[in-house]
Amino acid sequence: MKNILYFFIALCISQVSFAQNSNRTYVSSETTTDGYKVVVNDGFYLIKLYNTEIVETTFVPDGERVIPESHAVVLKDWIAFSSISDTPEAVILKSKELSVVIKKSPFQVQYTYKGYPLISEKEGYSKTDEGDAIQFNLDDTEVLYGGGARALGMNRRGHRLQLYNRAHYGYETHSELMNFTLPIVMSSKQYMIHFDNAPIGYLDLDSKHDNSLTYETISGRKTYQVIASDSWVDIIDNYTELTGKQPMPPRWALGNFSSRFGYHSEAETRATISKFKDEEIPVDAVILDLYWFGKEVKGTMGNLAFDTDSFPMPKKMIEDFDKEGVNTILITEPFVLTTSSRWQEAVEQDALAKDSLGHPFTYDFFFGNTGLVDIYSKSGFDWFSNVYKDLFQMGVSGIWGDLGEPEVHPKELLHATGTADEVHNIYGHDWARLVYESSLKVHSKVRPFVLMRAGYSGSQRYGLIPWSGDVNRTWGGLQSQPEIALQMGMQGLGYMHSDLGGFAGDNLDDELYVRWLQYGVFQPIYRPHAQEGVASEPVFRNEHAKNLARKAIRLRYALLPYNYNLAFQNHKNGTPLMRPLFFENPKDVTFQNLANTYYWGDSFLVSPILEAGVKTHEVMFPKNNLWFDFYTDEKIEGGQTKTVSVVENSIPTYVKGGAFIPMAKRMQNTKSYTGHNLLLHYYHDASITSSSSTLYNDEGITVNAFEKGEYELLNFSYSQNKKGMQFVFKDEIGSAYKVYSKTIQLIIHNMETDPERIKIGKKEMAFTYDKYKHILEVPLVWDVDSELEIKIIL
Repeated sequence: MKNILYFFIALCISQVSFAQNSNRTYVSSETTTDGYKVVVNDGFYLIKLYNTEIVETTFVPDGERVIPESHAVVLKDWIAFSSISDTPEAVILKSKELSVVIKKSPFQVQYTYKGYPLISEKEGYSKTDEGDAIQFNLDDTEVLYGGGARALGMNRRGHRLQLYNRAHYGYETHSELMNFTLPIVMSSKQYMIHFDNAPIGYLDLDSKHDNSLTYETISGRKTYQVIASDSWVDIIDNYTELTGKQPMPPRWALGNFSSRFGYHSEAETRATISKFKDEEIPVDAVILDLYWFGKEVKGTMGNLAFDTDSFPMPKKMIEDFDKEGVNTILITEPFVLTTSSRWQEAVEQDALAKDSLGHPFTYDFFFGNTGLVDIYSKSGFDWFSNVYKDLFQMGVSGIWGDLGEPEVHPKELLHATGTADEVHNIYGHDWARLVYESSLKVHSKVRPFVLMRAGYSGSQRYGLIPWSGDVNRTWGGLQSQPEIALQMGMQGLGYMHSDLGGFAGDNLDDELYVRWLQYGVFQPIYRPHAQEGVASEPVFRNEHAKNLARKAIRLRYALLPYNYNLAFQNHKNGTPLMRPLFFENPKDVTFQNLANTYYWGDSFLVSPILEAGVKTHEVMFPKNNLWFDFYTDEKIEGGQTKTVSVVENSIPTYVKGGAFIPMAKRMQNTKSYTGHNLLLHYYHDASITSSSSTLYNDEGITVNAFEKGEYELLNFSYSQNKKGMQFVFKDEIGSAYKVYSKTIQLIIHNMETDPERIKIGKKEMAFTYDKYKHILEVPLVWDVDSELEIKIIL
């Protein structure tokens, strides 16, 4: 046994033969109540195991104290390592999967997964002119992802990324710095490092090409978590377990939004929503930009109350919209201008951040002379929260938090808990918490809707719905969107989306507009939004563009059952709705840099059209699957790159062979949807002998419906034998859910011949078969209290 242990140590040390810091020396180590403590010449480490795939390492330099507070981590309990071995060469902290090797001379901390090396400290901790740094070794094969929302290409290795949330107006194909900068690095070796610290800094992803990864910060914690697993699903599940799962959004949030910058009056808003109904284009929400509280762009920010000249009966307007199934969302900002009607109130209630003398810190920016709400003081938090409570009591369904980086945040400004630079990156994160909690205080059983332009690691647990900022209304603007959404989904923020059609500039390009909206069908939130010089709403575009947009939006609604199930997957496991191809094919290097084709959930492959005037398009089809064209049912073998024809009324979209795709019938908005009347498509092929799928359903609005037992989980399975095919439907019913029977039209694609008969039990069922399209349809009524078994005899 002793020889085996020495062999394991030697293997770990030899395989991680990276650079080390010879100036740091090992002193001693021991188990303590705060974690495993390793003393070195310049401080000490505390190492904790949250589970067998998450380990946390904190370094405390000499003269500093442990800072226990984390903006991100919600897990409290940690577990013991399965074994601790101390030899003259190294200390090994071992778990079933993730282990830590502490090499004594020269000193180095190394991380292994199932015995294979992942990453190791290089310089480890060092003091710099700007603050603190932690440096690691990389191997030269690693592709690196993370750092938040950027437009850099999927592989972000070679960049030094600033960690300072900042808006980038009018960006296109390249953006070094945007609204969401996250201290997260993910490797193609299937591990993640999260640097658990709020103050600003940098992530250097081997910019000097010396196989180094470096985290730099001005101050704060020297804490990081390493997460490793066999799959990306499990890595993201672990990360969102560590930092909090995204609550289920209200179901209406998956519908279409009417939005622009902006609606100037109640009359204009009502007329716009009426036009959606007249044009039979579905809509579930209307967003009011800053004109709801003032007639001008400048000078009124901070009023945070309806301008009753322009909106004379706001409460009735909101109530009327609600009766029609349209939810009202209001923009708010954290700035209170000195010209605002609420300035004096904010000063008197001590709601604003301070200068060094304790006075409200004021400064000029685009909208006027302003103060900033100090959400870190109790008085500031309470003042802002009371504003939101009033709005929610009026009937507002959601809040849009804009400029929350904060957009202008002077270094000299002081918050109750620290300097501007110390809280800058988590301001949007904690503002989201404030809005989320304020909503629940008014409507404790209703899911909040929180749309935010900035946040940080862990923000997903406050229901934060991020968007990609003020993208240019150009093809270049569209081209960067899949990358941004895919990267953010991998970092826990699964609802990253874009202003559909593009935001910045008065560019009237109907082809671009339609292609963006078609892409939007397969991205998390469907929200056309733009400056008002060119309409963002489909109802105001020309007839041709409007008809194509209507088709896309109706498809979005048809996919509501499928999309709602993706929201459930995200809530339970953190799994993003949009997934890169390497998500399921981690060893395939051809997918590691690919963003222009992606998975939408488990079953769709989507390849949006990102250039003007294209007639053909190359699509990479992952191997180990058959694929069916979603619109024509053409069958395509996986493992090839195929040039496909491009059509005007859709983008290339494919379904996995063996997939179940639940769809809904026509609706004007989600208010009429219950999940009890479904079109269930199955993509059959004789080579696929069995398949299964689940579909989550609840009433769409209740907080923690799944946890309360107010749900059902439909299970669909398929199998085949020599005689034919069999489908089995089962329903897992939550303890507090009211059961309804289901009307289901089972639609089976790629049926080469019609069946001899179809039976449920002993009863023969009617069916229709289209011999030209090779589609079999079977109408079913399912009493979900019992299992439904459908036998198709060929």
